Amino acid sequence: MAKNWLMIKLNMHEAKTHLSRYLAKLKAGEVIVLCRRNTPVAEIRSIPAARRKPRPIGLAKGFEVPPSFFEPLPEELLERFEGRR
Repeated sequence: MAKNWLMIKLNMHEAKTHLSRYLAKLKAGEVIVLCRRNTPVAEIRSIPAARRKPRPIGLAKGFEVPPSFFEPLPEELLERFEGRR
């Protein structure tokens, strides 16, 4: 069954000036149609809750930067980065 979306039409200036005001409306299921000179150019909608996953804590636990990370790069590689080759 399709959900009935409520639409808010905003011109660029209004959207830039009051975006935080519209975030709660997006979360409630409304869609913002972003317009340039009253011509629609984009839609802004909230991300479904199922796709909003919290970032896992401790993902890099036990990870250590090896000492070799801090060693100077080989001259050949530096030349390539700097466009000398």
